Amino acid sequence: MTWFSSPDDVTGRLADAGYLADVATATTAFLAGRLEKPLLIEGPAGVGKTELAKAVARSTGADLVRLQCYEGLDEARALYEWNYSKQLLRIQAARGENGPTQGWDATHDDIFTEEFLLTRPLLTAIRRDEPTVLLIDEVDKTDVEVEGLLLEVLSDFQVTIPELGTVAATRRPFVVLTSNAARELSEALKRRCLYLHLDYPDAEREREIVTAQVPELDDAVARRLVETVVRLRELELKKAPSIAESIDWARTLVALEVRELDQAAITATLGAVLKHATDQDRAVRELKLRG
Repeated sequence: MTWFSSPDDVTGRLADAGYLADVATATTAFLAGRLEKPLLIEGPAGVGKTELAKAVARSTGADLVRLQCYEGLDEARALYEWNYSKQLLRIQAARGENGPTQGWDATHDDIFTEEFLLTRPLLTAIRRDEPTVLLIDEVDKTDVEVEGLLLEVLSDFQVTIPELGTVAATRRPFVVLTSNAARELSEALKRRCLYLHLDYPDAEREREIVTAQVPELDDAVARRLVETVVRLRELELKKAPSIAESIDWARTLVALEVRELDQAAITATLGAVLKHATDQDRAVRELKLRG
């Protein structure tokens, strides 16, 4: 499958899917599909890293398989595990009421088959024949050991299951890894990927994104909203507002039928964009001081 024919094709198709990609994003996404290399995207939370993978899936008609990473993630949750309860039932059935009806070798071969295999996201994506986007989300939250597991998958797009052998992909998925840079990823993992850094867009670009997602928002309110978000990001907050939260704020203002984003409206709706009480208090003080 040819994912995209050119960077311009990426830009147009992602726009139709509701995602506005800049030149660097469109070019890197095109190369990820053409070269069949995983795409590692780093940047602050909420700048569109995960949404890019979803938009690629929407724009190409591919299915999305998502592995949400977290501390403590292991092979059984990422790759595969055996259905031990079902295996135990099969072993008990093989014994029969009057003792074993077959030897252990036969029983072993019987219980380590596809019938008892529980596939998790990585193996699911590799085994699919249909076009698939594999999203490995927030990979920086996993332990270093999980990166070792990913190396075989991302290098050769294959998985070795001791009881069954090596499972190789018949159709390589479009792989997107996202990272908020909570920790430094290994050089071995980075070498296997194309790299893209996404940051907060400039004000005009963010206004385009907000109005594309919330077309009902008055243009003057949209400009005031984006100006305010940019100012908020300049403050020393626990959590700077993301693009996703800018969009949430816009939807909040539309729901409340706000026609002018004045100081009172900002104060009343800050909960849509700032999620810490201390951040809200600081924002109210600073915005008043700075007009």
